[in-house]
Amino acid sequence: MRHIQFHFILTFFFTLIVSCSIAAQSWDFIKEKDGIKIYTRVEAGKSLKSYRGVTDINAPAEKIFTLMEDINNTDWWDKKLTHIKVLLYEKNKRVQYYMVYNLPWPVTDRDLCVDVKITIDTVTGECKFNAVALNGVIPERSDMVRIKDYRQTWTIIPASKEMTHVVLEGFVDPAGIIPNWISNMLIIESPIKAITGLKERMGEK
Repeated sequence: MRHIQFHFILTFFFTLIVSCSIAAQSWDFIKEKDGIKIYTRVEAGKSLKSYRGVTDINAPAEKIFTLMEDINNTDWWDKKLTHIKVLLYEKNKRVQYYMVYNLPWPVTDRDLCVDVKITIDTVTGECKFNAVALNGVIPERSDMVRIKDYRQTWTIIPASKEMTHVVLEGFVDPAGIIPNWISNMLIIESPIKAITGLKERMGEK
């Protein structure tokens, strides 16, 4: 009888933990702007939120992929990025960047290294750009704060010959002395700016 009770309690708590985990992973809709739907969620074990931007772009998936894979064509990225250096490049496979963000005073500028892995599904045509922080490659500078906890994924899904479904998900800990509530507020604008830049390069206004 005790064995049955113990098994029941163990099963109950396991189910509760799984349910809480699933709930923590759900996305909360925040707003929609210019056809871009924005979601956020609290990351497990963290006080900062991750973001998700979803939209459809009136352009072929191949055209979008070509732009995003072009290491010499980054002017549509975040305008706060004032310096981008390519550390490694393997066409259609992998890219490593060193990037510097020029932030308004009194916030200290940020820099980071990222490792981007590209995957292509030859059957569906879906493409992914998975970026994570690459630490220990470039020495840290005393006049900047190094971002070490970062990840971002672009997913490009062909919807038709002339329409592409785009999903941008990411998380970044800006490090340094920035209140979490400010970071969580500003993080909403990050996917909007990135996706808007991509749309504009594809000829959408």
